[in-house]
Amino acid sequence: MGEGRALRASAGVVAATLVAGAVVGLAPAAEAAPSVQFVDITGDGGTVLKANVLTPEGADGSRDYPLIVLPTSWGLPQAEYLAQAQRLADSGYVVVSYNVRGFWQSGGRIEVAGPPDTADASKVIDWALAHTPADPEHIGMAGVSYGAGISLLTAAHDKRVKAVAALSGWADLIDSIYSGRTQHLQAAAVLDGAATLTGRESPELREIFDNLYSSNLSKEQEMIDWGQKRSAATYVDQLNKNGAAVMLANAWGDTVFPVNQYASFYEKLTVPKRLELRPGDHATPELTGLFGLPNDVWTDTERWFDHYLRGADNGVDREQPVRLKSRSAGGYEGYPDWKSVTATRKKLALAGSTTIHANVDSGADGGIVFLSSILDQVAQLPPIASMPLLPRRWAAVWQSERYGGAQRVRGTASLHTTLTPTKESGTLVAYLYDVGPLGLGKLVTHAPYTWHGRTPGEPFAVDLDLFSTAYDVPAGHRLALVVDTVDPLYAEHNPSGAQLTFSSPVDDPSYVSVPLGEQ
Repeated sequence: MGEGRALRASAGVVAATLVAGAVVGLAPAAEAAPSVQFVDITGDGGTVLKANVLTPEGADGSRDYPLIVLPTSWGLPQAEYLAQAQRLADSGYVVVSYNVRGFWQSGGRIEVAGPPDTADASKVIDWALAHTPADPEHIGMAGVSYGAGISLLTAAHDKRVKAVAALSGWADLIDSIYSGRTQHLQAAAVLDGAATLTGRESPELREIFDNLYSSNLSKEQEMIDWGQKRSAATYVDQLNKNGAAVMLANAWGDTVFPVNQYASFYEKLTVPKRLELRPGDHATPELTGLFGLPNDVWTDTERWFDHYLRGADNGVDREQPVRLKSRSAGGYEGYPDWKSVTATRKKLALAGSTTIHANVDSGADGGIVFLSSILDQVAQLPPIASMPLLPRRWAAVWQSERYGGAQRVRGTASLHTTLTPTKESGTLVAYLYDVGPLGLGKLVTHAPYTWHGRTPGEPFAVDLDLFSTAYDVPAGHRLALVVDTVDPLYAEHNPSGAQLTFSSPVDDPSYVSVPLGEQ
């Protein structure tokens, strides 16, 4: 647990910076909203929730207004949404934002969107209907990150919610922080650090974090069950039955809630729906909007509510429902559904047999939580690695031929290979790079993969979906797949001295399937 404590301490610095920046940045918004009313709302089990309320100017009780409820993000105070709440109130909405239980001045302990949190959201709706001119027939919920997850879960459990905007959230909690059966260590540590700084973890949450850090396999199923109870994907049938219109937005480089699980969830929804994916990291596409600056995500959120709560004929229901922005350049691209994002697939053969040694970071990495994808968002500078300089003792490298034309990577790349380990457990990380003429590779996408209980020396098939993305590879460049065993973003399970051999049997060749959009 020494490593876990060290990670939490360093993550605490990151979390403190994020929280402090948000609070300082939002102070002007609070001053600019004199009509804001701070109230206490009694949540589930009598827990006091600190909240603020904004009503449209001139509301005199003679008419009702659509209601929007905004649960706060993980670790952020109730001032978080004041700038957007003011905009919504000016547009004719009653807006109630509240600090979720366990954080800041609200009571209770952090339940991670468990049943008490969805019950709290319903209690907030009850309070708003009793104390504000809110229309019981036109209720929406929205939030960033933690607030997004709670909003989706509440819509599955409370039929009164008619529209949701879930921004930088999750649909599958375990697939987010434990994808490929691998602990997303830096992401978990940032969440843990923020919770320690700004809230009160429940004993159950503390145990989940401790088991995650220590890779307690005897508790793995318990953790999966815990996560499923807190995942909207578990309740997708209920959500479809209740019929709330759902808008999902996320960032390609989200290191807390990778986009794959949102895209998969989107495909299962049968309600009016929209999926927006942009460059950035966790909650960074929405950030400028929280400061009251122009922001595409929040503009579309308001349009979503205007149509589905107020009946405005603003065309949001007639637009292509899947909207993507490439990490490389250009404007938005529209698609009728997620499957249509990928027009064709091109296979990069992983020929021959290659053996690498574990336990050493080759220099191919997914980056640093938050920082790397923010650099990609603002400066198109993803993590970089030199293909010629990667040590082949610790990294397997395969490269395509140079492409004559640009390759528009769109969707989810997948790896298929045959692996023979020398130990029963292990971790690999696969990276797809855009390699320029000098051999310098820019990270297109990656994903981790862990196994336990394998027979040493016995080959088995590995199938791994890399994180979905939209990236344009220039003409004259090539793609490269790199596999190594250590990445600071993730926990690794390679025993000392482990070796991994990748092969490509004639009857089951190894490859990376690269998704390409229309050229």
